[in-house]
Amino acid sequence: MDNKASILNQPKPFKMIFFIELWERFGYYGLQGILAVYFVDKLGFSMQDSFVTFGAFAALVYGLVSVGGYVGDYVLGTKRTMVFGAIVLALGYFLMGFSILNPNFIYLALGAIAVGNGLFKANPSSLLAKCYEKGDSRLDGAFTLYYMSINIGSLVSLSLSPVIANNYGYEYAFLICGLGLVASLFSYFSLRSTVQGIGSEPDTLPLNKTKALIVLIGTVASTLVCAWLLQNIMMANLALGVIGVGVVGFFLKETFKETGEQRNKMIVAFILMLQAIIFYVLYAQMPTSLNFFAINNVHTELFGIDINPVSLQALNPFWVVFCSPILAYLYTYYGNQNKDLSMPGKFTVGMFMCAFGFLSVAAAGNWFADQAGMVSVWWMVLVYLFQSLGELMISGLGLAMVASLVPQRLMGFTMGAWFLTQAASFIIGGYVATFSATPEHLTDPLDTLPVYTELFQNIGFVTLAVAIVMAITAPKLNRMMTSLQPEEIELVEQH
Repeated sequence: MDNKASILNQPKPFKMIFFIELWERFGYYGLQGILAVYFVDKLGFSMQDSFVTFGAFAALVYGLVSVGGYVGDYVLGTKRTMVFGAIVLALGYFLMGFSILNPNFIYLALGAIAVGNGLFKANPSSLLAKCYEKGDSRLDGAFTLYYMSINIGSLVSLSLSPVIANNYGYEYAFLICGLGLVASLFSYFSLRSTVQGIGSEPDTLPLNKTKALIVLIGTVASTLVCAWLLQNIMMANLALGVIGVGVVGFFLKETFKETGEQRNKMIVAFILMLQAIIFYVLYAQMPTSLNFFAINNVHTELFGIDINPVSLQALNPFWVVFCSPILAYLYTYYGNQNKDLSMPGKFTVGMFMCAFGFLSVAAAGNWFADQAGMVSVWWMVLVYLFQSLGELMISGLGLAMVASLVPQRLMGFTMGAWFLTQAASFIIGGYVATFSATPEHLTDPLDTLPVYTELFQNIGFVTLAVAIVMAITAPKLNRMMTSLQPEEIELVEQH
């Protein structure tokens, strides 16, 4: 195979996987963008309860992905699990529409969305990884373009759902999210011939009806359990902790079954996943503390157009879509010349970008706010640029990292473990966001500004310290990823 190919010269299945992920993320981010505000505006939650509940929901969403990866790898097959997950997700979004009439539906709907996402999420990326041979230089570029599909979907939905919710009602915004999943299923069935012969072992076998029934019963039971957990947040945190310990234990057990270079690669993957937890804590601030900062302390007029402040979250996918092809080209160009940054190096640069983002918005609050306590919308444009570059370097490449560092037999499970880092992070991120929660009576921008500024400044400095530590340890991780011994590395570097 000639690996020195254009980033646009991808295997045929790439197109199908690109579109099913685009539409699925359209649905999810449309919900995510307005959920914390919906809790406060329509369900009467305090801001603090809203952030903690949102964090628990998002943690369940990602915490169940490793289970879906296992079902895809060993039970139903990657493709069947992906389709079933999309159906469950669609039902969850449509149930969200009913929650406006009966608030009791909210937890059942969110439970279905968490379980549906768990079934769906790991499998498209696992399927994509199976389309490339080891050492294919297109891999980083392919996963960056794949990540761009996620952000095209979220760009459109984050731009539309707050406007639809504000002008027509939240129930219509949730309905549109459900239709995104219908479009995702249509994309799969229209292009499924491109993945003929690609998938996990169960995909090659006839459907086992007994296993399918067990998965169906498990899905219903898990939805009910998640609905209960979201009404009992501490139990949700405990449940995710148990899942996390189990997944980490299994991963470490499999790591130490390996020897030599493969064991080292899996250790590096584990360390990078720990680093990613820091990033996702920052990411969790976008629909929570940064979102409410935009509502309370940002002039939202851009180019003479008054923008819904909640829709400013769309700046994140906008920058990701804009920067993705540029970074994908650079990865492929320098990869073909063997001059590309290593994965630990990219993670490190990404963490510096995140630190600069939060320090810039803290600087805006400290030094550039007007007399009314409001800051220019251009500071949000800047913070989302930095955050999005960090996202591309860490989250966008996390899937490629898993694909390149773990053995094929553990691909689906480890994809799920990667998403588990997001689960842990959203729980932590929800609690971090509560430091920005203000009492209901405190609405004056001059009173809320110092609260947000202090939080963002503290986040920025902690992230900067983490980035410096990552920069110091990156060379050691690079050595562990190769079959060369340290003394051989030094010889190569000297010549």
